[in-house]
Amino acid sequence: MAEDDIGPTKATLERKKKKEEKEAKRLKAILKQQKASNVLKKNKVVTKRRGGDEDESPIPEDDPVTCCGEKKQVSSHMAKQYNPGPVEKSWYQWWENSGFFVADANSSKPPFVVILPPPNVTGALHIGHALTAAIQDTIVRWRRMSGYNTLWVPGMDHAGIATQVVVEKKIMRETKLTRHDIGRERFVSEVWKWKDEYGGTILDQKRRLGASLDWSRQCFTMDETRSKAVTEAFVRLHREGLIYRDYRLVNWDCVLRTAISDIEVDHKDIKPRTVLEVPGYADPVEFGVLTSFAYPLEGDLGEIVVATTRVETMLGDTAIAVHPEHDKYTHLHGKFAIHPFNGRKLKIICDEIADRDFGTGAVKITPAHDPNDFEVGKRHNLEFINIFTDDGKINSNGGSEFEGMPRFKARAAVIEALQKKGLYRGAEDNEMSLGVCSRSNDVMEPLIKPQWYVNCTDMAKEALDAVFDDDKRKIEIIPKKYCAEWRRWMENIRDWCISRQLWWGHRIPAWYVTLEDDQLKEFGAYNDHWAVGRNEEEAQWQANKIFAGKKFQLAQDPDVLDTWFSSALFPLSVLGWPENTEDFREFYPTSVLETGHDIIFFWVARMVMLGMKLGGDVPFRKVYLHPMIRDAQGKKMSKSKGNVVDPLEVINGISLEGLQKRLEEGNLDPNELDLARKQQEVDFPGGIPECGADALRFALVSYTAQSENINLDIKRVVGYRQMCNKLWNAVRFAMIKLGDNYIPCTDLVLETMPFSCRWILSVLNKAISKTVSSLYSYEFAEASTAVYHWWQFQLCDVFIEVIKPYFAGADPKFDSTRSAACDTLWICLDNGLRLLHPFMPFVTEELWQRLPKTSGSYLKESIMISEYPSVTKKWTNETTESHMNLVDGIVTSLRSLRSPNERHQRRPAFVVCRTDKSEIIKTHELEISTLASLSSLDVLGEYDTRLAKCSSKVVKDEAITVYLEGALNTEAELEKLRKRREELQKQHDNLKQMMSAAGYKQKVAEHRQNEDVAKLEKLMRELNVIEETASNLERAIAGGR
Repeated sequence: MAEDDIGPTKATLERKKKKEEKEAKRLKAILKQQKASNVLKKNKVVTKRRGGDEDESPIPEDDPVTCCGEKKQVSSHMAKQYNPGPVEKSWYQWWENSGFFVADANSSKPPFVVILPPPNVTGALHIGHALTAAIQDTIVRWRRMSGYNTLWVPGMDHAGIATQVVVEKKIMRETKLTRHDIGRERFVSEVWKWKDEYGGTILDQKRRLGASLDWSRQCFTMDETRSKAVTEAFVRLHREGLIYRDYRLVNWDCVLRTAISDIEVDHKDIKPRTVLEVPGYADPVEFGVLTSFAYPLEGDLGEIVVATTRVETMLGDTAIAVHPEHDKYTHLHGKFAIHPFNGRKLKIICDEIADRDFGTGAVKITPAHDPNDFEVGKRHNLEFINIFTDDGKINSNGGSEFEGMPRFKARAAVIEALQKKGLYRGAEDNEMSLGVCSRSNDVMEPLIKPQWYVNCTDMAKEALDAVFDDDKRKIEIIPKKYCAEWRRWMENIRDWCISRQLWWGHRIPAWYVTLEDDQLKEFGAYNDHWAVGRNEEEAQWQANKIFAGKKFQLAQDPDVLDTWFSSALFPLSVLGWPENTEDFREFYPTSVLETGHDIIFFWVARMVMLGMKLGGDVPFRKVYLHPMIRDAQGKKMSKSKGNVVDPLEVINGISLEGLQKRLEEGNLDPNELDLARKQQEVDFPGGIPECGADALRFALVSYTAQSENINLDIKRVVGYRQMCNKLWNAVRFAMIKLGDNYIPCTDLVLETMPFSCRWILSVLNKAISKTVSSLYSYEFAEASTAVYHWWQFQLCDVFIEVIKPYFAGADPKFDSTRSAACDTLWICLDNGLRLLHPFMPFVTEELWQRLPKTSGSYLKESIMISEYPSVTKKWTNETTESHMNLVDGIVTSLRSLRSPNERHQRRPAFVVCRTDKSEIIKTHELEISTLASLSSLDVLGEYDTRLAKCSSKVVKDEAITVYLEGALNTEAELEKLRKRREELQKQHDNLKQMMSAAGYKQKVAEHRQNEDVAKLEKLMRELNVIEETASNLERAIAGGR
């Protein structure tokens, strides 16, 4: 049971005590070290900065030591560079201890609820988990800051097969005993011990990513509450006739000895003959071979040849199929072949499963060991003969000659026996898909087994309507393209096998009734001898009702339920169902499910079906399906390929040697190991630098535009780590310029503010609007781009650079602009950090806490509970933005005229303007000169002699040319102009030809014709400018001679 339900175990308490003692020792050591070395430094560092101005700031002292779980104490001075380690280790425990993550079922705020897809209890954090956490935490933090009562529920899945395998291996390693040796009760006890000691590591790793989960509601799929929900669901569905028991073909794992889900089967494409290692076999087994052999026909009619890739299954053949219209076999319809090893008569049946154009046109039918043959067997009422034991050996039905042989050894023995009888007809290569269990690596064997099934037909129809029916639509799937996949699954639904032959999991609440007068006493012999109940007493009552007056014995089904069954109930069970709890009333249905598109059926559809059936409504209103992550080359990440990226290695950093050591510690094939090493040397020649969780989160969220697959390039994560450094430097600049006594002013008088201040507030409005609208529409890449663009290219690259002259010296003329710049800078940083917080929680909290604070109701204890920015209408100023666009175009053109090695050398520049924008350019001389590093800027007439010695460039989309004074290679400049003229002339001629074509005016829409006219006029203007510029240069060359 989970600790929440039965109290912490002794082992858990001991671990907690050791952890607290260790933390206390760590803090004591830090305090001791700080007392010895943390002396306030009063020196000043003078750093030469761009443009020759000096940056004077005190050497930063270390932040005071803060006890674990308390609010971080920050010093008045900041480190010169951002370091993710200290920043990201400082805040999470305080957030959690402060109760910021906890939802209140009695809150008056509107609820917003997300269920974390429960990771396996055996799992460690992988990059897919990191993507899920990054996206979900972005959603949850944004909604929390937007005034919602947010609930994000963490949980763990008991992972039946995976956990049982792990513990079985542990017991074998430590005691040399199998689970069968120690028995079920002791084995299950050992699994619980393992879970208490090692399980749940991944949830702690989620904390490292900053996931703001409500840990007070943490649950486990096998704790008491969730187990009660599973039992209740099974009983209710059985009583409605939706759960039943039947003999069906299943995916059987001979190593684990259980049926497994389709999602746990990996399909390997076998093209040429391939030998593979198979568990339990000393020698590799060959696959991709089509073996042909003959069956003798009854009555001396000759033989009929068939072919198969699994020749050992011929021991269970009960018919041979031919196409009803295949003339070659018309004379054999209804005849019989004779089995060479047991004399069984095999009827030759007519069925369209036989392909006239493939092989001999005849197909062997093994109903008990092939899905297609199973359907043929039902259609033709054939005998179903199982030839395998649960561990994959030939049973007595296969004949005494082969009984007891492992199936793949029997394969060779059958071929040898056919050869001896003269019935072997050869073998050839055959492409095939081989099903392999992802847990045990065993080759799947289709077997007929009695199992419990859920009838999904009616529930699937309701789930389909919930997405597609206009009158009943309750769920929106994002991206919409996955709606088609939803339809495909729901319209082709098959009944769901929910039983597994394991010991770890929810024991099926069904008891087999053995009647005193039953002829067959074998457990499970009769499908109608089952009683289902919430406990044995209830099952006893049910049995007495069904078999009134008869004597019987009860025995519980030893099987457990499919892990996906309890996972499908998760949105219900985490909120307390089947009890009518406060949480269930307030938070069901949940708001959005976010998960990978690969489990749209195995998990998402099943949650919808069971949620609607048992909860009375869909379990969530929206479904967001994220892409799958691949490596930088687009290859699927796989441990067997050695290309898995560990998110903690990206967060903390790791050397190339460390990466390669991890490879060597794995179980890679030597060839794959060599390839993986070489690829790592190409991808990470210097290892992976410490990027931090914020940079990784931002990168993953920004990647979601790649809807199917994400090709993860670590260089992009490193780029966002540099963005964090830019944020750090922006706030550090602000702290120096604002000073210790600055009091924020939020009531701005826009009319008196400098142009740059009005502009940055206007574009901040647009960034806020775009970010919020993108988050609402689940376009996370667009939201992250909007935030990134504003911070990087507008605030840091433009605004902060433009206002620096206001702070250079104490010129009185800048007093008012300096004050306005301070207020605007503070507003931008406050809003910008809050805008960015859902994406990068750690660095934004760290920097926001350092900003000067206002007083009153606006003041919040943490950025994560502050209000998310909203548009301030009076800030929007389209005219100002238009003017800055012009400034930016001029600056960009001027910068392009410089060579890289003289980037900051100040030079005179000139502008020739052929429009009415001359006054705008003159008005913004300071901004242009500052951003383009000019010594002066003048607006001149186009024939001014000073232009002859300047390099030039036409400003894009404007009738403006900029000139930069300095060394000019006139010949090279003329060549550039010539090439540009040719390019523009070609565009002009093509467009003119198109506009002159017959039928253009009749066929092309009027607005498009107007656009073409404007485009033609623009090309003509630019061609004229180039002609004039070239003429000036030619005159300069002539004058120089």
